[in-house]
Amino acid sequence: MLGNLSGWHLLIIIAIVLLLFGAPKLPGLARSLGQSMRIFKSEVKQMKDDEKPADTASESSDSSKSA
Repeated sequence: MLGNLSGWHLLIIIAIVLLLFGAPKLPGLARSLGQSMRIFKSEVKQMKDDEKPADTASESSDSSKSA
């Protein structure tokens, strides 16, 4: 979907963003977007780490039940 964007498309998108938000607000917007992405990545990593021990614990209890 975004693979067929040319340089002109990106230039127009940047111009629209500048008109909507204004130049002074863009650094704060980018900072908050970056902070949100860091929080999201850490939460996803934490969820994956929480799942791994539960999977191994259930496998070991399943094998002890069948024996």
